[in-house]
Amino acid sequence: MYSVEELFEKYGTRLGLRLIAGKEGLKRLIKLPEVHRPGLSLSGYLKNYVSQRLLIFGNVETLFLKDLDKKLRIERLRGILTQQTPAVIVAGRFLPVKELVTFCEQAGIPLFRTNIPTMNLVSKMTLLLNEEFSPSMTCHGTLVEVFGVGVMIQGDSSVGKSEAALGLIERGHRLISDDVVRIKLREGTYLEGSGPELTRHLMEIRGIGILNVAHLYGAVCVRDDKKIDIVVKLEDWDDRRFYDRIGLDEKYCDLLGVKVPYHILPVKPGRDVALLLETIVLNHRLKEMGYHSAKEFNVKLLETIAKKQNDRKQVREDFSKSKN
Repeated sequence: MYSVEELFEKYGTRLGLRLIAGKEGLKRLIKLPEVHRPGLSLSGYLKNYVSQRLLIFGNVETLFLKDLDKKLRIERLRGILTQQTPAVIVAGRFLPVKELVTFCEQAGIPLFRTNIPTMNLVSKMTLLLNEEFSPSMTCHGTLVEVFGVGVMIQGDSSVGKSEAALGLIERGHRLISDDVVRIKLREGTYLEGSGPELTRHLMEIRGIGILNVAHLYGAVCVRDDKKIDIVVKLEDWDDRRFYDRIGLDEKYCDLLGVKVPYHILPVKPGRDVALLLETIVLNHRLKEMGYHSAKEFNVKLLETIAKKQNDRKQVREDFSKSKN
């Protein structure tokens, strides 16, 4: 679970947050990736009120509280601030009312202050919380950008993933992460891959050691994250196994509920894996543009077969007429 303390440590400086009360409650958990401005709730209407959301008081809420008498002010604050409230942020140019500071201190609810305009803060907090609450996973592989397409190379250890990525980098493509890829679901529709900060822009090549790609090939050959468009699994060539030679069947793998095009690429001495990966990417881009080489070949093949069958039929009919 995500705590208020983690949010404060990670984004406090960026958001200009200052803790003014409720320090004891920093361990409180943020259970929903949502923020709420308690406008209507401050008027006493609490039907369907969700207390697990992080509260943001803007200029309007602060002025409204100041216009209430002290007893009513405390009553309205007690109605929206519960033990499930993760934290309160007062934004804008006005200071929080004294009753809010006192109540948060007594209840152990972290109270923050920032000079960022309210709507700007709401937008930023929504993006940050969606970022932190996005479903994620970590997998073994190497992520590269080839012709603008994110390719995750997978396979057993020592099959040649890093060497293939190095060959692509030498051809001018980009490295995102080697060995460990962190995947996050974005907007519920696509996957974004990145690498751990500790190993960012680094590669491990057996027999050579750790390489810093940014230093060797320049900053243009690396980037921090990239959408994952294709997954390619490298495996040792097996003569007993049948490998697709036409490409009519589209294969997909499921990552965090998203179907990603999936290719199995057999490798053996003499095969230029970097070139083959580039070809997979170019073919993928053609498919997205509506050009499918395998399907076009299949249509031509069927037309040729049909034409030959018609020709044979016509020959038999002509032969039959000549006999009669």
